[in-house]
Amino acid sequence: MRLKLKASTAIVAVALLVAGFGGQEVSAKQVQRGTVTMEKRVFQDVDPSTIQSSNQNPFGLVYQGAISRNVPGQVNIHPISYDLAGRKISANVYTPAGYDQASGKKYPALVVAHPNGGVKEQVAGLYAQRMAEQGYIAIAADASFQGASGGFPRNVDNPAFRVEDIRGMTDVISLYPGVDAERLGVLGICGGGGYTLKAVQTDKRLKAVATLSMFNTGIVRRNGFLNSQTATTQKRLQQASAARAQEVAGGTVQYTPDMLDMDLSAEQLAKMPDLYRDGYEYYGKTHAHPNSTFRYTVSSNLELFTFDAAHNMDLIEQPLLMMAGSKADTLDMTEQAFAAATGANDKELFLIEGATHIQTYWMPQYVNQAVTKLTAFYGKHL
Repeated sequence: MRLKLKASTAIVAVALLVAGFGGQEVSAKQVQRGTVTMEKRVFQDVDPSTIQSSNQNPFGLVYQGAISRNVPGQVNIHPISYDLAGRKISANVYTPAGYDQASGKKYPALVVAHPNGGVKEQVAGLYAQRMAEQGYIAIAADASFQGASGGFPRNVDNPAFRVEDIRGMTDVISLYPGVDAERLGVLGICGGGGYTLKAVQTDKRLKAVATLSMFNTGIVRRNGFLNSQTATTQKRLQQASAARAQEVAGGTVQYTPDMLDMDLSAEQLAKMPDLYRDGYEYYGKTHAHPNSTFRYTVSSNLELFTFDAAHNMDLIEQPLLMMAGSKADTLDMTEQAFAAATGANDKELFLIEGATHIQTYWMPQYVNQAVTKLTAFYGKHL
């Protein structure tokens, strides 16, 4: 048995030596002695002039009141990129007024996770900027395979990747100049809210957790919105399996339909649930961005159908704030997850009176309520 163990260790050590560990050269002796160290996570500043903006904003931001230029002493935006599991992630870091990395001052920091179909230039950027105005350093990044971030095929929607994206943002912002790594919080919006709940169940670096209009992506992908597709679950799994088989055989990647490609009439929109009607207007018209899309690979359903953001909620012990519009047709998702968070030592469900799901993304009266609540919450816990 001892000889087998040594042989096994040698095989692992040689494999690591040849292939490297996390991109690093590792010796057999290091493996045996447990002296392997990791390279420090790094990021690169991105020259704003290289950003291909589709509008008048040089950073491509599409929300009201967006920063259009950096001014010394004011809230500023810093485009960066970094590697995450071989994928180049595109992110924006927002810094508060008076920020000076040479001053030695330490700031609390926030990770902001964007909605399904969204990109960092939309609602995630809005809330990151608004929280920077409250004195926080905040990061918003495009998810892997989405937006301006790398990954192929495009628009994979794998929960494991989305959760790792949140951890990756946490890695980077914890090392950003001026950040107090002991005072990190997170805000997840829509689908990003569901993935945030999953991330913080195990990642205790994030000391305060907030969600806005949380969307339980896996449940909806499996059952349909408002349980409208429960009769076709197995059929759609067969389609996802066939799509995966086609991909590995070198065939065409199959995608789900994108509502934004449809020319919907006012009559058709009126018959839709608020989530989709408002989403069509927000993502397709008022806050459109060329990197934003509702389509995702059909094979993603192989992972999505087994994902439930509300599972294992008892592992969350951090302070928890869950916000949703009182008229949102997704409110039940927030309520169910909140009820399951039995381990949180300080939790609150905050209803934004009169708001639907998408209206919390942009309508000033609702955004202001959310920002006021977030400011008090993070101020108490970070």
